[in-house]
Amino acid sequence: MFKEFKAFIARGNVLDLAVAVIIGAAFGKIVSSLTDDVIMPVIGRILGGLDFSSYFVVLGKVPAALAGSSDYAALKKAGVPLFGYGAFLTAAVNFLIVAFIIFLIVRGVHRLMPKPPETPSEPVEPADVTLLREIRDELKRRPTSSGVVDRM
Repeated sequence: MFKEFKAFIARGNVLDLAVAVIIGAAFGKIVSSLTDDVIMPVIGRILGGLDFSSYFVVLGKVPAALAGSSDYAALKKAGVPLFGYGAFLTAAVNFLIVAFIIFLIVRGVHRLMPKPPETPSEPVEPADVTLLREIRDELKRRPTSSGVVDRM
């Protein structure tokens, strides 16, 4: 089992995957910052100074110390059940940005990759059909018992 694991690690796929995960995590932080610090404030400003992170509905009892608070993070930390649709909206925008960027990367890579060679327009005859055809032709050329070549 250890040899199989060593062969698996040595293949390089695991290393590629590890690098992709690390770069993906860093890329996720960049996109989160882009969304939280650039895009959502602009959208909030356009919509009248709204802060999407403060969009939530309180679903349970609020502790007396936080009564009347509109701080989503503080309420959540205090264990108050919240329906945070503003945070969800921010996460959805994050996802759309990441999905669009990945789409652009995949599209660019596909354009850079060499196209596979075109297949011939004539269908290639299977080997067994070719073999049967050769056997038939050989049987046609063999002389019959009368010494005459059979022309079937």
